[in-house]
Amino acid sequence: MASKAAAAKRSGGKKRAQRATSNVFAMFDQNQIQEFKEAFNMIDQNHDGFITKDDLKDMLASLGKDVTEDYLEDMINEAPGPINFTMFLTLFGERLQGTDPEEVIKNAFSNFDDEATGLIPDEYLRELLMTMGDRFSEDEVDQMFRDAPIDK
Repeated sequence: MASKAAAAKRSGGKKRAQRATSNVFAMFDQNQIQEFKEAFNMIDQNHDGFITKDDLKDMLASLGKDVTEDYLEDMINEAPGPINFTMFLTLFGERLQGTDPEEVIKNAFSNFDDEATGLIPDEYLRELLMTMGDRFSEDEVDQMFRDAPIDK
């Protein structure tokens, strides 16, 4: 204790604010970081190292999505500042925090794949979503199927 008091006295009695360090790169393994980097580079259409509203618009248009300016603005505003690669990783880290690893999710889905085909019939999936766990409404399931088309 005496050494802390002496150090505080030598520095004029002022305490320095402790910075909270959070290394977003520690949240992911190297393969995941590489996949995020590839995704970032695909979105960063003009390759300036930042994702802008124009980058998002161009990328979504290349996927056949026609989005409104408000939609793009909302996406950009999810970040507290310019979206460079570190911010991109941080945003994904926040969203993925608390989610199950991919293997756990695959195992959960395999419980509903009675024939071990790697597929769940769409009507069966629809029924499961509306009757088990956090039940989806019919409208929510319809919206999900529209946004993520099901292979038949």
